[in-house]
Amino acid sequence: MKLSFLDPLFREPGPWASVYLDTSRDIDDPDAALDLRWRHQSDALLHQGTDPATVTALAEAVGTDRALPGRHGQALFAAHGRLALAEELPEPPARDTARLDLLPDVAPLAVQRAPDIPYLAVALTRSGEWPWDEAVEADQDHIPGDHVLVVSVAGRWPTGRVAPQERLSHQVPTGAWQRTAPRIARELGDLAEHHRAESIVLCRHPDDIWASGVLVNRFPAALRARVTVVDDDSLTTPESAGPAFLEEHVGRVLEGCLSAADERQLEDFLAQRARHPHRSEGVAAAVSALRRGQAESLLLTRRARLPERCVARFGAVADRAVRRRAGGVRCGLAAGGTGRRGPAVRRPPHRGRAARAATEPRSVGRRRRRPAPLPGRLRPIAGPHR
Repeated sequence: MKLSFLDPLFREPGPWASVYLDTSRDIDDPDAALDLRWRHQSDALLHQGTDPATVTALAEAVGTDRALPGRHGQALFAAHGRLALAEELPEPPARDTARLDLLPDVAPLAVQRAPDIPYLAVALTRSGEWPWDEAVEADQDHIPGDHVLVVSVAGRWPTGRVAPQERLSHQVPTGAWQRTAPRIARELGDLAEHHRAESIVLCRHPDDIWASGVLVNRFPAALRARVTVVDDDSLTTPESAGPAFLEEHVGRVLEGCLSAADERQLEDFLAQRARHPHRSEGVAAAVSALRRGQAESLLLTRRARLPERCVARFGAVADRAVRRRAGGVRCGLAAGGTGRRGPAVRRPPHRGRAARAATEPRSVGRRRRRPAPLPGRLRPIAGPHR
């Protein structure tokens, strides 16, 4: 995961007010519920000594994600009377929190953005109706009858649920499908390459095997290898192929997956741990490597039994200490087991007597296999690249 989105939080000293709120809209009277939640958290901030100007700046940003349906949350950061960052969360926080500290509490935000896999979701079905959206492409004058409907959305999982997405729609008469499918396949291929999609999730009605086969067979071989086909008999109308439908299936396909860059990081770490176990895992090893600018990747166990402030500071230390010396930092996440030893650190390869942190981001790719559980307590679920 690129940490550049956290830059506004490290351009000036604290203290920082960090707020995580559940702003879901799937309850009765969500606005009243949000007002009550914020009232409790604003009181907590004032009790901790936050200046009123900073609380006011946060209040103006609370609930600005009202246009998003369903379950989600907000992460807000402010200091010295100015809002520095406001981010939507794909999942609401387990509990609302408001904290004033010298460093911003960025760990929960970073965790929610992992594994940050770029994808292209495609819904394909047949419909006898004309497109519901004027932006849908019409290749010919409309003739009532059976049509093939293709809706595609490009995004990053899991943040695609709350972030703007590029959407394309086509509706083609069934009789012209074989003639038109190559052009649509090219457009989808261009969209996938533009977003560097590592996975293409094709949702179809079980009766549309022929139509989906025609489309997939027109993809270049490199794209066909990334396609996962999902059958859903509820995909019968244009309205059913909405963003929520596609995100649900994307989540099921990508759950537990890693990008190729993440897998490489994890493999490198396991090799390093086999050679230098005491220098590679644990709080002391991680802090020592970060302070010296010798960390290329930081892996945090989701179940690590660390004080909340300690976990929150790891992201800040990595961002400031390592990136200040090397120009960047990767943050990885691992889950499974107890995580008693806390964070793990992967050091850059030695060159001569000095170890230097890598300064160039690695290429992004994704293997199409679900990673097998690793030995011991470490299992990969996420590991964003720099």
